Amino acid sequence: MRFLILTRTACLFLAAAFLAVTGTARAAEEHPIETHPAQEYIDRAAAAVRSSPEDSVKDLRAALDILVSQPHPDLEIRARLLLCDHLSERDRPAAEIEVAKARALLPKATRRGLEAGVLGCEGTILETSSENARARQLYEQAVAVATRSQDTEMLAQALFQRGYLLGLQGQYATGLADLKRAEALFEEIALPDHALTAMNGIAILYNRMGDYAQARYMYDRALKAQRDAGMYREQSVTLHNLGRAHENLLEWDAAQGAFQESYEISRQLKYARGEAYALRGLAAVKNAKGDPVGALQILEQAAVLQSRTPDARLNAQIHLARGVALHRLKQLPESAESLRTALEVFRQADSLNELRATYSELASVLSDMGNWREGYAYLASAHETSERMFRNQVDQRFATLKVEFDTAAKEKENALLVRENNANQLALAQSQRARNLQTAVIFLTIALAILLATLAIHQWRSKRRMRTLAMTDELTGVPNRRAVLSRLAPLLQQPNPPSCAMLIIDIDHFKSINDMHGHAEGDEALKAVARELREEVREPAFIGRLGGEEFVVVIPGADFDKAYRLAERFREGVMSIDTRRWLADRRITVSIGLTMSKPSGDTPSTMLQRADAALYDAKRSGRNCVKAQVPALESDVRAPIPPARVEYA
Repeated sequence: MRFLILTRTACLFLAAAFLAVTGTARAAEEHPIETHPAQEYIDRAAAAVRSSPEDSVKDLRAALDILVSQPHPDLEIRARLLLCDHLSERDRPAAEIEVAKARALLPKATRRGLEAGVLGCEGTILETSSENARARQLYEQAVAVATRSQDTEMLAQALFQRGYLLGLQGQYATGLADLKRAEALFEEIALPDHALTAMNGIAILYNRMGDYAQARYMYDRALKAQRDAGMYREQSVTLHNLGRAHENLLEWDAAQGAFQESYEISRQLKYARGEAYALRGLAAVKNAKGDPVGALQILEQAAVLQSRTPDARLNAQIHLARGVALHRLKQLPESAESLRTALEVFRQADSLNELRATYSELASVLSDMGNWREGYAYLASAHETSERMFRNQVDQRFATLKVEFDTAAKEKENALLVRENNANQLALAQSQRARNLQTAVIFLTIALAILLATLAIHQWRSKRRMRTLAMTDELTGVPNRRAVLSRLAPLLQQPNPPSCAMLIIDIDHFKSINDMHGHAEGDEALKAVARELREEVREPAFIGRLGGEEFVVVIPGADFDKAYRLAERFREGVMSIDTRRWLADRRITVSIGLTMSKPSGDTPSTMLQRADAALYDAKRSGRNCVKAQVPALESDVRAPIPPARVEYA
């Protein structure tokens, strides 16, 4: 139960300030807006978001009435986005209508960054319904649009929204980076209230990461500033978050005080969503203090309030707290049903903290019901989720499991004490405890073995992938120099090595392609040549790229004549490539240097030297030809010089 609410309040309030307060003098400098009678109402509505949401809505309706007779696309988009944000946590269909109207006005807007606000509001609607994957896509688009339009305010808003969602999904590092950047941008454009809300979001991520003391300190700072500024709605949010920090630190009296004050402020504001979250916190305190009956009574009130909002995760939080209370009351089937309901929402939202808590609680309930197999399955899911969050807590998880099994054993021991005499009961209880612990050890050993095997397989696959990458030329996809030479060396080191031919193939006048058409087209030409050569090379021969425009082919078991014929076939195959894309007046040609291995004592390095020398002979002979340089032991036999060939200038 580690869920921390960065309510839509923060996002609503940010969107309000971005989209409405920008009508002030500061925003007018960046995004000039002519004086318009609706401007005053929109500015006032933006300010009222923090203290009186209902008054904010009234001002927005009045502004829209004015805009009917005096149209202004930018101002109308701002007004409708404010309404969208207000409605997103109350009435999803109505919010979708407002954002659709705002999107329809975008082609007429002069401020292009407003599109980021529309995307952000669409994402807020989805996030409130726990459709986090789709919401994140929209936030990513909002960041891109705001960056492209150089709209600092919209960029800060989009970063804030994306950063919070990333933290919710367990990506704390990137989430913190977004939130800190948003805070800096707010300060840069002199929006201290917005920077304060961003700081509140940072505190929430610290809380999720387990640094509860730091989160509590930041909440206290934010709360003082909000009280000084009369930001009542933000106070209710921060008080709730402060209560969650106390809850995580097991400071139940302090948590109860914070939740209670948050509830009272939300009730005064008629903010049903805030009331429901605060009541969930008070129910958690009741559970912690051993009063599950009281917790259930509070949760009934919270459920009624939650039904007025589309917040799916809030509903799941209530079910999670209800499942805990029912577990304490030994109402195990009802507890399991409530926990399963919560689990479905948390899975969709990929909320790791909540998933871990729900998996663990459900495993305990099922174990108490005697459903060991399913209980163990959920316990394994809890382990997997914990591993994703805290890879260094395996030992702690083993300790937790031991306590759970010890508790179950003691409960069974107490049942035996009622039916049997003290001596027999003690003996049976010890025996039962030993069996339970043995079962636990077996289960955990199997789980650990599976985990280690999975890690080993993953590591093996990773090594294979890394080796493949290290041995492959990234551009052409053929093996690289290291791969070819490492394969050739063992062949030459055999006691009776087979005769091996080596061809170095160099693209003629390759530099002219790069110079005339750019390196991108040069890369395409290299790929085309590599593709042609790869299609011609058959096992046991193998091909690789030496670097630049040079390729190498090794042909084990080939004699000189066969190697020469293959070289000619390679040369002619390259000439058949369609070069109209790069060379309008000539074809791609290659020069090929050929050498043969010595009967013994040869190395890849010496073969490369001979083949390279032969290649230079081919270049000096006018290119587009095959030249050979064989070992001295073969009496300097050279390939017959082929007839003159036409070389395209």
